[in-house]
Amino acid sequence: MLRIVSWVVRGVAFALIGLDTFVRSTGLPGGAGRTAVASAYLLCGCCLAAWAFLDLRRPGARAPRTPGSAVPVLIGTVAVASGVAAAQPGAGTMVGLTAVAVIAAGSDLPLAAGWTVAGLGVLAVQVGAVLSGAGHGVFLGYPLLLAVALLAGHNRRAQRIRAEQADLLLRRSEELRAEQRRTAVLDERTRIAREIHDVLAHSLGALGIQIQLARALATPDTSGAVDPRLAEVLDRARRMASDGLVETRRAVHALRGGDIPLPDALDAAVTEHRSRYGAPATFELRGAGDRTLAPEQNLHLLRTAQEALVNAAKHAPGQPVAVTLEYQEHHVSLTVANPLPAPGAGSPPSGPTVVTVDGGYGLTGIGERLALLGGALSTGSSHGTWVLTADVPR
Repeated sequence: MLRIVSWVVRGVAFALIGLDTFVRSTGLPGGAGRTAVASAYLLCGCCLAAWAFLDLRRPGARAPRTPGSAVPVLIGTVAVASGVAAAQPGAGTMVGLTAVAVIAAGSDLPLAAGWTVAGLGVLAVQVGAVLSGAGHGVFLGYPLLLAVALLAGHNRRAQRIRAEQADLLLRRSEELRAEQRRTAVLDERTRIAREIHDVLAHSLGALGIQIQLARALATPDTSGAVDPRLAEVLDRARRMASDGLVETRRAVHALRGGDIPLPDALDAAVTEHRSRYGAPATFELRGAGDRTLAPEQNLHLLRTAQEALVNAAKHAPGQPVAVTLEYQEHHVSLTVANPLPAPGAGSPPSGPTVVTVDGGYGLTGIGERLALLGGALSTGSSHGTWVLTADVPR
């Protein structure tokens, strides 16, 4: 559309210059001088028509011309022919066509070609002024006018380049935002899948083992009696199924952006550890002030404590466990500590069998999750005590 408007303006300017030169002007010489001006005007008209045909049939945005194309030749011809004619008496308005050519050269052609066209236009004006005996106004005024036209063309080129760059940046910004949206969706899907997988793998895996144990205990012996521990195993399986549902609801609640009361959840996990494994367990909350954390941070700290408690029951059965949650100014730390069992010591005869599954719910997966939150997980033994510490920034 802009190209069409530009050519409409050029066409109107060409017509007005013709009317002013051949109809309104009274100083145009007769004979050979008039014929020369008319020939130059017609030549400029033919070149403008060919230039318009090549420009309007070109699709896409405007791009710099190459010096070897036909357009620089047409623009240069217009500048030279109109420049020579403009120096003739009564044909001064023909310099308007020279200015049109120079503006286009500065805007659409490469710098070298644009300066060449402008130089040819100035040279044509000087030659025409010498041939016609024009005054100092033509010698000095017309070249100054063409210099201004060249600067206008360069300014137009700069504006076009800035517009093209802005359009390119806008397209790339839209592509980047679309890619960020796709990445965010994939990350969210991965996070949901990982959380649900860990919860179900942990609860259903243990539940499956309890069901297998119940099946074995339900087989009558030679006397037809059923193992009396069957009821206890079934009751434990029922509690595991109920706990699995609670954990799944808690995970879904956190994934939806809801918050979980971390101190209450940790206290409940410690209480469950005491009742399930018969081992002493305590929970201590430290730190005053604001105890607000992101839902994901609360959830991962709870997962860390649960995994540490299961590992304590598995590797240090019957040993006391101390869980400490401390809120500090810039970070929150969770510590789970339990004494290591003496060499050769086993689980108490009355203690239940601890079974875990490796479904990504272990300390390696917990450490990876904390790292995604900017936190860290450290484990190790010190003076006969196994200590796990999880730290997340606030």
